[in-house]
Amino acid sequence: MAVDPTCPKVKNLLLLDAEGKRIAVKYFSPEWTTVNNQANYEKSVWNKTSRTNARGEAEIVMFDDVLVVYKCLNDLMFYVTGGQDENELILYSVLQAFYESVSILLRQQVDKKTVLENLDLVLLAVDEIVDRGLILETEPQVVASRVSMRGADGDTPAVEQTFSQAFASAREQIARSLLK
Repeated sequence: MAVDPTCPKVKNLLLLDAEGKRIAVKYFSPEWTTVNNQANYEKSVWNKTSRTNARGEAEIVMFDDVLVVYKCLNDLMFYVTGGQDENELILYSVLQAFYESVSILLRQQVDKKTVLENLDLVLLAVDEIVDRGLILETEPQVVASRVSMRGADGDTPAVEQTFSQAFASAREQIARSLLK
């Protein structure tokens, strides 16, 4: 699949705890193919950023030829990494979508324990925001809605239904039409 070279790309999304340990990560770049390379990168990024105060606003740092945008929330550190040529504002919007959608999904109780208990929601949010490094969605409400599988009217959209849900829905509609 050919990708437009002008299209912004994300190299990884990281969610680390207050000690720099991995909670949820997703890599989209071939630079970090092994778990050992990933662990070393996470440790070095955390060492570089842990002493700053990114609690109120996001911080941006250039590190190892990559642009890192990060923010702290309680005992967690949210990171979005892009190439050195990427637009900081676009990476910032991905970061905002990442931690705000997690906040919505976890009902504003974002801490290490709650994230670990709801890790499936966090990983689904990451998948809704970025796929293969391409940014899909930056609106936190839309991401949270898709992750929780709610449509605008509270019903599951046909596109997001499982086969059994779609079959049951079709069976109900056929039964209603026959009973008329």
